[in-house]
Amino acid sequence: MHTDPFGLVAALERIKTLHPVTIDLSLDRIKRLLADLGSPHLRVPPVIHVAGTNGKGSVVAMMRAVLEASDYRVHVYTSPHLVSFTERIRLCGSLIDPVLLTDLISHTEQVNGDAPITFFEMVTAVAYQAFAQVPADVLLLETGLGGRLDATNVVPRPCATVLTSISMDHMSYLGNSLSAIAGEKAAIMKSGTPCISAAQSPDVESVINKIATERDITVAWQGVDWTVEESPFGTVRYADVNTEWIAPRPALPGPHQIGNVGLALATLARGPFAIPALGIRAGMRDVEWPARLQKLNEGPLVKGLPEMWDLWLDGGHNPSAGAALASWLVEEPSSTIAICGMMAGKDNQGFLKPLMSNISTLITVPIPGHDGSMSANDLAACARDTGFSDVIPSKGLDDALAVAQTKVLVQRGRLLVCGSLYLAGEILKTHR
Repeated sequence: MHTDPFGLVAALERIKTLHPVTIDLSLDRIKRLLADLGSPHLRVPPVIHVAGTNGKGSVVAMMRAVLEASDYRVHVYTSPHLVSFTERIRLCGSLIDPVLLTDLISHTEQVNGDAPITFFEMVTAVAYQAFAQVPADVLLLETGLGGRLDATNVVPRPCATVLTSISMDHMSYLGNSLSAIAGEKAAIMKSGTPCISAAQSPDVESVINKIATERDITVAWQGVDWTVEESPFGTVRYADVNTEWIAPRPALPGPHQIGNVGLALATLARGPFAIPALGIRAGMRDVEWPARLQKLNEGPLVKGLPEMWDLWLDGGHNPSAGAALASWLVEEPSSTIAICGMMAGKDNQGFLKPLMSNISTLITVPIPGHDGSMSANDLAACARDTGFSDVIPSKGLDDALAVAQTKVLVQRGRLLVCGSLYLAGEILKTHR
């Protein structure tokens, strides 16, 4: 069987060789390439630009679900992908056709020639061309890394910018202080464009307010300009001075998602959209965002578990994600065994520490196919240093499952696979 019938895999591999540095933050190369392509980023639908550390994908997924349930045509750009690269580009509700994607990559390669360009810059230029070709009502645009020098930050006047929770992550690229990281991410804010922000720490709030003052931007703050709260009856109430919406609790699990509901609705309330109550109810009920506390119901790992055990998958990988995951573990108490794989260079102890009291056994694995993965032994040592007592390194997922089976000591519980979106993607490739 032909494993690359459209030539997409080969095309993606080719463009990885155009610039030797995987991440090299700059806008010069992407601006040059977009100009040579006829400036497709200036012909896209109205843009909602989203930056932050955690929650970007969930907020985008919620906005998409509500807008589509309200009969709007929605384009979406997110990263990274989990299984197929086509997940990064959605055109009016569907993943981009691989033939169209391959053709656009080939065209963009020809226009770029042998000029240096990073992989993310190239595929972002490809995405802008796709978004410009297909009519839609809105483009939900998620930053890849940071904001100020991110390749998505070339749209001169989005209709709104959104800042999700900002915390420490990617310090080697964005800075070693929370203020520095906040400055990079908040730099997507544009003069004359409203910004909607989640509640932030005082340091982050100060940076955002400084940029807003310099650029004459109005920021709609959670807890000041809009509020969101969960009722005891399983609903979520959003309110601002002009709007009150009652939504069902979103299909995405975890208490941290309530704030993301508010951020999504606060953004839509300030946009050029007519959102009916039915659209909010249907969107929140049906929203999907894989590998963010996703329950898997089939596949080899599920089949290998006892009947009353569940398999959950989460791709969070920084301290804030660890805290959110721990909150869910507390909210949904159950005996928990975890399989964890993480990339090197992350604050792995910061991710693991909040989970320590809620996981009985931690089984560490290398992430298949990723040279930057921590070894199982190194991650196990990190976990022990963090305070985990029962830590077992394993060779891979099959071995980890066999170990987990020996640790099942109660009738009901869950197996949690966590630590990296790359690990989550490897699971989803073969365990759907």
